[in-house]
Amino acid sequence: MINIFNRFFGRFSKDMGIDLGTSNTLVYVKDKGIIINEPSIVAINTRTDQIIAVGEDARRMVGKTPSHIIATKALVDGVISDFEITERMLRHFIEKVHRETFTVVPRPRIVIGVPQGITEVESKAVEDATLNAGARQVFLIEEPMAAAIGARMPIQDASGNMIVDIGGGTTEIAVISLGGVITWRSLRVAGDELDQNIIQYARENFNLLIGEQTAEAVKIAIAIAGDIEEPLETKMRGRDLISGLPREVSIHSYQVQEAIQRSIRLIVENIKDTIESTPPELVADIYERGVFLTGGGALLRNLDKILQRETQIPVHIADDPLTCVVRGAGIVLEDLEKLKDVLTISSHVE
Repeated sequence: MINIFNRFFGRFSKDMGIDLGTSNTLVYVKDKGIIINEPSIVAINTRTDQIIAVGEDARRMVGKTPSHIIATKALVDGVISDFEITERMLRHFIEKVHRETFTVVPRPRIVIGVPQGITEVESKAVEDATLNAGARQVFLIEEPMAAAIGARMPIQDASGNMIVDIGGGTTEIAVISLGGVITWRSLRVAGDELDQNIIQYARENFNLLIGEQTAEAVKIAIAIAGDIEEPLETKMRGRDLISGLPREVSIHSYQVQEAIQRSIRLIVENIKDTIESTPPELVADIYERGVFLTGGGALLRNLDKILQRETQIPVHIADDPLTCVVRGAGIVLEDLEKLKDVLTISSHVE
């Protein structure tokens, strides 16, 4: 009975590709493209247990809510931190996609990106949350694979393709050949960790307590990973740890570089380790084609130059690196039969 119900409503539903990221959730709809790009944050009223806001509206509330309202991230380090909140966030996005249709009960098929090396328990949590949110069938794809497909890399060829996807919670490094991952690393050091580095630096060097949004704004405005040819400067506001009063200070790009250099070094060393454990024939292909950077971290100034210098391999930033994973999920969604081998797990609920 459930299968008949799902099949019936499935005909009127829009199939979706989702990049369930630590920072942002992006949604691709079949035949329409990317229609949602919002922060993975949900604001809940604990007194009524109702969702007040999701996405951008909820992000604006972070750090500014009364005690009975909680604005929280659905994911931490690329994995679900709160199952119920993730489920409700996904249901909100599914309903948003189907708002203009006549579908009473949306039952879409969903291709969803998950970090490389995710545990069985973590992947089951993603699958269950997506099914509970209203999907009739769920397909999981590892993020570096989705990012490589989204960056239009020839992943099904018998040649080495190296992708480095630096998101909010994780950095995914993978060498792909013949539609499979040959060697990989998954680090829980990425954009959010860089924000924490800046928060720590402000506390230790300026006696200033700043929030995550302020740290991220500083990172976007002036952070430089490699050599600083032209120093940048911005204002940073927070609470003085000594007086307890508001204070504004100027911070320079060389100070931010000092704050984030350990995390950047960790990413660089893991990329080098991945290359070292890759078969020599594939390394030769990578040397010829280069390493491709995707994710928000790819936009960090001079990161490509420092990687190129350290690895002696050309480094390219993919077109529109922020959307590579969801575009890859969308490409798989459009041609599931041909690309089903790149999927990790699927729930056969029909």
